[in-house]
Amino acid sequence: MRILSVLLVAFALPLTASANEPATASEAPARVAPSVTVEPAARSEVQARVPVSGTIVARQEVQVFPQVSGHEITEILAEAGDSVTKGQVLARLSTDTLSALLEQARAEYLRAEAGVGQAQSTIDSADALLKQARTTLQRVRQLREAGTAAQSALDDAIAAEANARAQAASAADGLAVARAALAQAEAARRIAELNLDHAEITAPVAGVIVARNAELGALAGGGADPLFTLLADGAVEMSAEVIETALASLEVGDPAEITVAGVGPMAGQVRLVPASVDPVTRLGVMRISLDAKGIRTGQFASGWVITDRRQAVTVPASAVLADDSGERVQVVKNGVVETRPVRAGLLWNGRREIIEGVTPGEQVIARSGAFFRTGDQVRPVAAEGAGP
Repeated sequence: MRILSVLLVAFALPLTASANEPATASEAPARVAPSVTVEPAARSEVQARVPVSGTIVARQEVQVFPQVSGHEITEILAEAGDSVTKGQVLARLSTDTLSALLEQARAEYLRAEAGVGQAQSTIDSADALLKQARTTLQRVRQLREAGTAAQSALDDAIAAEANARAQAASAADGLAVARAALAQAEAARRIAELNLDHAEITAPVAGVIVARNAELGALAGGGADPLFTLLADGAVEMSAEVIETALASLEVGDPAEITVAGVGPMAGQVRLVPASVDPVTRLGVMRISLDAKGIRTGQFASGWVITDRRQAVTVPASAVLADDSGERVQVVKNGVVETRPVRAGLLWNGRREIIEGVTPGEQVIARSGAFFRTGDQVRPVAAEGAGP
């Protein structure tokens, strides 16, 4: 009986100990889903931009050279920075020699004009002699036929008529020569008048003078530099360098946002696209017209050319994941993650355009989406200030 009691106690001890063991896995508390920051896909503006940098240059630079050379500059009537009108006198040259040359040309013209009159008189005289010689020849022939004139008289009359005819022809040629000399003298007179007029150096266009090389006492045309350099109408623009890979997207008329050193931001527009690329720098040079005053040639400028602007579906740029298999975003719906392949486009203001794969309003994981897979349970939390 005592042995039986001991055995019963021994068998009972394990049963009592198992009651104090920890709970099984099936009885563990429910796992809490991780929280993720989400933002909705939304329609917003996206832009494609090309960076540019360069220098402010004249849109059209006009160089003023003297039309006559070798004459002293006696007056300078304009300085760099002056605004001038078309035809305004900028400088004057000495006119002493030019005036004398004009008087000489006028005298030559008068002499040539007199020569024409003299040649015409010679023609009239030759014509009269020719008429007389022909009349005499006709009369002598009649007398010879009647037998009352000698053959020698007829021969003399024929020779006289031929001589008179030659003199008439020579007189006609002399008139042509005189008229040619008159035309030449008239051209020389006109040139002398123009040279005298060119003693006044005038502005060929309205604009702003940016450089003056003319000096009092210097001989005009003595160097290779222009006397004055003008900005036609005062218009300036940006000569901008752009990388060759962006050339295909550039078009005339594209808007630009430019910042000029010392002036600030201003609007612009592409006027000329690069026609070639430097083989060393791989850069092309374009021209951007600017809608502002108060800028000067030589100033540095930089900015952006906007090549595209449109409304599109966008998500935070950090929401788009990319690897060898392509681009994707993590869409959250009813607390469950779905990996969605997408086709992404432009990047603008921290948001990425989604061309295909996501519709407006769908929630996407804004950050750390690479740590989740399709089917994962998450607890979505709206990002602070979420939205485009």
